[in-house]
Amino acid sequence: MSTPDVSCVITAGEGGEDTLAASLESVLDQSLRAVEALVVLPAGAPAGLRTAAGSAAVRSPHRVRVLDPGTDGVASLRNAGLDAALGTYVLVLDAGERLQRHACRNLWEAGTRTRADLVAGRWSRSTGEGSKEREPSWQHPLFARSRTVARFTEAPELAVHDALVTGFCVRRAALERHALRYDEDLTHSEVLFGPLVAAVVGRIALVRRRIVSGRAAPDAGRDLAGLVEAHRRVCHVLAAQGLAELREERDRSFLLDHLVPLVRTFPERPVAARERVAATAARVLPDVVPERVLPTLPAVERVGVRLLERGDADGVLTAAYALRRRGVVAAPLSVQDDGRVYWQGGPDPVLDVTELGHQYRPFDELKLMNRVTRYEAHGSRVLLAGRLVLPSHTGPAPDGRLTARLEFRVRDGSRAFHAPVDSLRPDATGISWSTGLDVTRLLRPFGPRDTVWDARMVVEDGRTRSVSELFAAHDLVGPGERSPARPRLGRATGDTWQPYVTLRDHLALRLEARHRPARTARGLVHYATHFRPARRVRLALRALGRRRDRLHARGFKVAVYRSWLLRLPKRRGSVVFESHMGTCYGDSPRAVHEEVRARGLRLRPVWVHADSTEGFPTDVRLVRRWSWRYLWALARAEYWVDNQGFPQNLDKPSGTTYLQTWHGSAYKRMGFDETRVRLQNTPQRERLQQAVHRFDHFLVRSEHDERTLARAYRLPERTLLRTGYPRNDVLLAARARDEAEGRLPRPALAAELGLPDHRKVVLYAPTFRGRPGTRKRQRLLLDAARFAERFGDTYTLLVRAHYLEAASLPACPPGTVVDVSRHHDVSEILALTDVLVTDYSSIMFDYALLDRPIVLFAPDLDAYAAERGSYFDLREKAPGPVTATEEELFAVLARLKTAETGFQERRTAFAEEFGAYDRGDAARAVVDTVFARHLAPSRTVPTGEAGR
Repeated sequence: MSTPDVSCVITAGEGGEDTLAASLESVLDQSLRAVEALVVLPAGAPAGLRTAAGSAAVRSPHRVRVLDPGTDGVASLRNAGLDAALGTYVLVLDAGERLQRHACRNLWEAGTRTRADLVAGRWSRSTGEGSKEREPSWQHPLFARSRTVARFTEAPELAVHDALVTGFCVRRAALERHALRYDEDLTHSEVLFGPLVAAVVGRIALVRRRIVSGRAAPDAGRDLAGLVEAHRRVCHVLAAQGLAELREERDRSFLLDHLVPLVRTFPERPVAARERVAATAARVLPDVVPERVLPTLPAVERVGVRLLERGDADGVLTAAYALRRRGVVAAPLSVQDDGRVYWQGGPDPVLDVTELGHQYRPFDELKLMNRVTRYEAHGSRVLLAGRLVLPSHTGPAPDGRLTARLEFRVRDGSRAFHAPVDSLRPDATGISWSTGLDVTRLLRPFGPRDTVWDARMVVEDGRTRSVSELFAAHDLVGPGERSPARPRLGRATGDTWQPYVTLRDHLALRLEARHRPARTARGLVHYATHFRPARRVRLALRALGRRRDRLHARGFKVAVYRSWLLRLPKRRGSVVFESHMGTCYGDSPRAVHEEVRARGLRLRPVWVHADSTEGFPTDVRLVRRWSWRYLWALARAEYWVDNQGFPQNLDKPSGTTYLQTWHGSAYKRMGFDETRVRLQNTPQRERLQQAVHRFDHFLVRSEHDERTLARAYRLPERTLLRTGYPRNDVLLAARARDEAEGRLPRPALAAELGLPDHRKVVLYAPTFRGRPGTRKRQRLLLDAARFAERFGDTYTLLVRAHYLEAASLPACPPGTVVDVSRHHDVSEILALTDVLVTDYSSIMFDYALLDRPIVLFAPDLDAYAAERGSYFDLREKAPGPVTATEEELFAVLARLKTAETGFQERRTAFAEEFGAYDRGDAARAVVDTVFARHLAPSRTVPTGEAGR
């Protein structure tokens, strides 16, 4: 081979022949052929390893070279490979790491094109769970796109994280020019080498492709001292270049990337290993964990690092449980006179965990750590002991009769067995307990199916009840704690109870077959269920199951709906109401329904619900969305009424009138104006067009709606009803009441939500930020905990997530933050709100009718407008202040009257422009137009008749 383009240095150390073969094969299989492999053997390498390396060199003599420098250190082996490399670029692999098929080509082409000295790409490492691998989360922003930087400070993640431990190559000339080598006195020399190279070379190219996979799972506890020393030297490199901010970021990342994961592993380590790691940490960490950085970590993370720094092995174990099970009170909490809450110890600011909000939850709502400290099996008799943690601010009633019982519940089932706890010894920080029980008599499973039983404890004081899972270290139980089992179907189905600790650190019992009769019986059962006739029966049952599933599949339902149900005769007076795809009983469909009911029209209402029927009226027929009853009701209905759109693939029956009330005026682009829709193929766009062509009436509330929504959905003029939104009649009535009687007293809903009159009510209602068809819990852009801490005495924050999302709220002082996302009708919430905080939600167009303060909190306004598109410049027409940060928002709320000065006229103009047709009689006008032929005086249909 002539001069290779890339030299791949492979250090053959741990793992043996298999790992070496995997790395070597990935090099030889590169699509770039001008690649050489240098296998560097350690002194005293096993004969099998030498044989494997030699065989590879014999098979590919021009591409594989074997080096034996006679040293053992990994760094010295790497340096020997660098000294012997001939390629234009040099890449280093640890044994077991594998190159992707086009890795060398991607690196070499990027380096050649950009003339970069350093070229880096993505890499993945083992998760420690079988063959699963994962890229570190911080790689995504670093390698989001391929790019070239003139200096590593333009891509700070290269030094802040251990981005350059693998998956990169360096121009060999740059290595020689700067005399770059691995530090041979450092066990984790790869941590230092990458940043050192990045700091001294010139241009750096970043490739968005994955380069290396198979990196070993990190284990900071294996050589913590060496890892800390490597981090210290990286910090010195950054400090020498005057990069103080980058060094501080590096310190924080070291805590989160190495020390916090080390804390999380403590429950899986034996006692001796925990003690050894904690002792090492106490020796090497005090000068490494900076006091200025530690408080910036989340609460439980900084507690774990602090306890690790102190060498408190048991305390770190407790913190690890809290990290692995978020929301669990894992240690005694002390509440100080100033209201601050500290983790098991003195008032160290690092141990301040007030932000977790445990102090705001009562005893029966807290998830308390119940740690098993003893499990001894003597035949069928088992002795158990443990301790339940109690925070200082709450606990069982002191005058109550304290009782407890153990509960063993079958996994994924409802059956449970209970046993009383013999001894309870409460004190200031917890309850120590112990008990003995006969496992063989207590647990009587059937045998074949109910083989795993989870343990937990129930504590009661006569008034409250606390349920806690039993946590245990993974080395607490083992084969020596087995107990005999007696299933109801006989010992042939299982004969032994084996305790074990689950991946979630919970104590559980598993029914096993250990003796010959049970093993034989299980073998026979396995044979009977797996030999050929049984397999045929299983296949037939699966086929029947698939056929049954097809009967409930949407595609089949749509076919039946179109072929048969649409032929059914109309049911005169039948109206199907649906709001927000069945998620609530609210919005304009509700207003129309209530107007129909108030006027006694002879109609047969049917309401659609998605999941729960809670909050829906009980005097009308309810159908679940996409059920057969739902399709039957739609096919026979005389009227369809909704605000979002019935499923696109359901054709409107002939003779049915479709009233589309819509769900809000448009700021962001909608319909065929959306980029997402424009990029769809022709059939997709045609389906959307056919769906909107089903509308017979479409409500608009201003000329803006006509210019935007009507045009975006290509609606004909005859479908537009210029009545305004029926849901807004409530708001205009509330404004009239405010002007005549004043704001107080608030509506009855305020009392239900626990809103006092002396606090103003702020509603935070952000827009939908996900994608169509997704529903998941979102983290709010507004920090509700900070809001409560800042304004808890003057404001109550109501949070309403979009109906397609759910809000994830922190624990806050009672009455300061209330989640109203599940309340059905947002108009009722708006009527009692004093200030609206939103971003781009259409709720601002409705709330402007009340003529009350509106503040826009839009940190990503420019990015959102560029991505989604908008119909107007929000900053120009905003009905209130536009804020980009929490501090700006808090400043506006702190001086609301002053900040509002100058927005009164803009708010009035905003309401007039976007709500010109809202006059307070929209529901009546809609009923008069759509249900005109039913307006003759008549009786209301009785409930029983309406449901037939």
